[in-house]
Amino acid sequence: MPKPEYLQHLQTALANQLTQAVGVIAELGVADRMERGGTKTVAELASETGCHERSLYRCLRFLASHGVFAEHETGAFGLTPAAELLRGDAEDSFRAGAQMMARMAPAVHQLEHCLKTGKDGFSKAFNQPLFEYLSERPDDAQVFDAGMSSFHGTETPAMLEVFDFSGIGTLADVGGGNGSVLIAVLEKYPRMKGLLYDLGHVGERAQRNIAEAGLSERCEVREGSFFEAFPGGADAYFMRHILHDWTDEQCLQILGHCRAAIPSDGRLFIVEAVVPAGNDPSPAKNLDLAMMIFTGGLERTEQEYAELFEKSGFRLEGVTPTPSAVSVVEARPV
Repeated sequence: MPKPEYLQHLQTALANQLTQAVGVIAELGVADRMERGGTKTVAELASETGCHERSLYRCLRFLASHGVFAEHETGAFGLTPAAELLRGDAEDSFRAGAQMMARMAPAVHQLEHCLKTGKDGFSKAFNQPLFEYLSERPDDAQVFDAGMSSFHGTETPAMLEVFDFSGIGTLADVGGGNGSVLIAVLEKYPRMKGLLYDLGHVGERAQRNIAEAGLSERCEVREGSFFEAFPGGADAYFMRHILHDWTDEQCLQILGHCRAAIPSDGRLFIVEAVVPAGNDPSPAKNLDLAMMIFTGGLERTEQEYAELFEKSGFRLEGVTPTPSAVSVVEARPV
């Protein structure tokens, strides 16, 4: 009988096949081509997706063994709850997240490069850093935006459930992406005004989303880079999944610009996965390795945030865990 540890390593060695299978099936839109409550033959799916029929069957059979799709006695396949989330129109859809990981998979193969050089794997695999790569490829950038919502969309309601943002006149979401987080905050706090600050090609997408939410009169979009300056005019500054993209030196540069813009009684909110001590599994530890590979950044401990704040003119006020993978790390100017 094989040792449990051997079986663990065997499963781990083949885990990348599951990642790729889910990602490619999401890219092909297979789940979107199935009717809810019904089945579809592999021949039909192969014809609609341009796939080799027997190869597609083998992939779907493999996924069905992991609870993604279900093979019926007729040889046709139907949706399972996990497969439902690979539909683009599903609530909490994960289709874009799976597509994103499949497209960026070559970076994962550069982990040894990361360990030996301290540099990211994406640049090695794609010959340029992630965000530079996305700025030149609108289609991939759109998938990346949607993929971020797949990975982090549940964090926003979890954050709003436990953290109180009342009393803030204007909240600046720095690096606010497509605007989904700031929109949710403004919808909960109708007296609050918003300011979204991001690069031009990102801000254009956010502007459309803000307008569709009916918040254009309460929310301004400004173009700029947090490596150059922070926008003035806000009572509080908010960054979600920004600092984890960058090295300590780069974070000090970002926080220095924030310190120059924030009022003396202002508040700074950093929303990130905070790494706990000990050997227990943690989403923060999983995300930390992903940041090493894709951006060269890292997830940090509470103490590491305190040290960054001290060096940049802030003090740590507290860390509020949420029911999701992230916590709200609050700081104030010294």
